[in-house]
Amino acid sequence: MTIAAFLPLVGTLLDKFIPDPEAQAEAKLKMLKMAQDGELAAMQADLQLALGQMEINKEEAKADLFRGGWRPLIGYIIGCSLAFQYLVNPLLLWMNALFNLGVTPPDIQLDGMMWELMLGLLGLGGLRTYERIKGKA
Repeated sequence: MTIAAFLPLVGTLLDKFIPDPEAQAEAKLKMLKMAQDGELAAMQADLQLALGQMEINKEEAKADLFRGGWRPLIGYIIGCSLAFQYLVNPLLLWMNALFNLGVTPPDIQLDGMMWELMLGLLGLGGLRTYERIKGKA
């Protein structure tokens, strides 16, 4: 919630506690300037964060397919494994049932550990949220 949302409340409080109309107007102007400065600072911080992310994206886009080391390789393995588990294998089973080919694909159980590994590589473990709550980020 922004400071600007509280300005009407502050305005009514200033009207009650400051009887002089000129002093009221001056106090309200100061409050507006403070609200604008705070929102401007927040927008500037967001802009700096976005610019930093753009620089990171530029550097990552320069890399070739496997330059990053083990992470891209593991990512491709996980992607292929999940594609086999959820796309290729069901289609092969369906084709086998439909045309009675007599060949069944291997039953590979990838459900548990593959998802955990993928979520860990993507950084979706909740640890970053914990850092932000504790003020370490």
